[in-house]
Amino acid sequence: MKTSMKLFSLAATALISVSAFAQEGEPWIHDPSNIMECDGKYYTFGTGGGGLISEDGYNWFSGAVRPGGGAAPDALKIGDRYLIAYSATGGGLGGGHAGRVLTMWNKTLDPNSPDFAYTEPIEVAASLNDEDCDAIDAGLFLDPTTGRLWCTYGTYFGFIRVVELDPKTGAKVGDAQDPNIAIDCEATTIIYRNGWYYLLGTHGTCCDGVNSTYNIVCGRSRNVTGPYLDNMGRDMVAGGGKMVVDGEDRQFGAGHFGLYNEDEGVQKFSFHWEADLDRSARSVLAIRPLVWVNDWPVVGQQFTAGTYEVSSVRRGYALELAVDFVRQNIARAGGFGGFGRSAEPQPNVVHPNQTLEEVVATWPEGDVAARVGDWMNRPHQRWTFTVVPEAGGYVGGQYYKVQIEGTERTLSATADNDVVVSAAYNGGDEQLWRVEQAVDGTYRIMPKSNPGYVLASVADSTPSLVKWDADSDNCKWTFNKK
Repeated sequence: MKTSMKLFSLAATALISVSAFAQEGEPWIHDPSNIMECDGKYYTFGTGGGGLISEDGYNWFSGAVRPGGGAAPDALKIGDRYLIAYSATGGGLGGGHAGRVLTMWNKTLDPNSPDFAYTEPIEVAASLNDEDCDAIDAGLFLDPTTGRLWCTYGTYFGFIRVVELDPKTGAKVGDAQDPNIAIDCEATTIIYRNGWYYLLGTHGTCCDGVNSTYNIVCGRSRNVTGPYLDNMGRDMVAGGGKMVVDGEDRQFGAGHFGLYNEDEGVQKFSFHWEADLDRSARSVLAIRPLVWVNDWPVVGQQFTAGTYEVSSVRRGYALELAVDFVRQNIARAGGFGGFGRSAEPQPNVVHPNQTLEEVVATWPEGDVAARVGDWMNRPHQRWTFTVVPEAGGYVGGQYYKVQIEGTERTLSATADNDVVVSAAYNGGDEQLWRVEQAVDGTYRIMPKSNPGYVLASVADSTPSLVKWDADSDNCKWTFNKK
């Protein structure tokens, strides 16, 4: 810690909301660790000791407990225990570069549990006042291919280094000099995907509120110890780094990347905004989808309320209410049935889209089936997503009711893993839906009542609920805001 898109054609930029990216409740934190799940609750630790707890992954409040104080902790679950790494000093704090990185264990993160007890901290890295590295900003990484445990550390005041730790004890392995892997960044961590190791680091200035220029960059390597090169082939040890996320319209200073694996094919990441203008310009926790483009991490789009065309990736057909198609009585101008030229010049006429009032009387009463079909921008194809705050949330998002625009007709899940459009909204879990962006930029739509199941186009015209399959286009949807 230093004291001093168009993303896809699949996802419209209208999905962004200027205040959607920080979490609700009291998410005040700086330098958040990875988000950890423990006994049904979510935890993240921050600089200065303590941290946040959430019952649902969206509404966050203070209450996490971490001894030792210091700066920029990280957390990782290994087996049935939690490893915590934190920095005692460093980062130029107090005018010096001397610092220490320490690790400790706990069986649980719940401070009210009888098993809650941290082990004595172990020093795993250190730096001196005149050293070209500050031992601060620990980032833990358990290599899924080898089972080896690593910790990155360092700040702008010198090099970023990586040290190997024993995954059973949390202590340093051997006594070799820790290699330098980057410079001009801090708050680093390593993640792995498709044979590549990615070094995520925070670039820019911090701790200056709305004037903080913090942003998250990355490079990648085939080896955990580097070299880490960015998309232009620049080595991070020479100052390279590809942008992952920077400031938004009203939030500034994105820092301290933490990976959260929600499910196969669905990843998210936590970080802080140094200042959120919608929350008294405080430093707050934020969670965003993680998307991969050409094997590079990209910040995803947070889904927000609105009216949408909802289309299946399977073929491109749109989700709709299964009602009779009502033709519009609009004659085509021009000769030869509208294909040719008129004998006389004719003024241009702008015709309206079909309205709900024109067709709603033709729809049957009661529950109606859902289907998918050709998009025609008709009333039975326009879906309004409305946040239901009292329904709680999940990591990074809230639940929505999904209704035909201008009506009470509500998309509902059934106990038989089917879908129907109910005549009215009743507030039940079967009518609450979570919308999450997958790593390929598409979305999955999940009912709260049927855990593990998602809305799917099981055939070209038939929507249903199936187990989530990250490799199946049946399970994936795109949104166009209307």
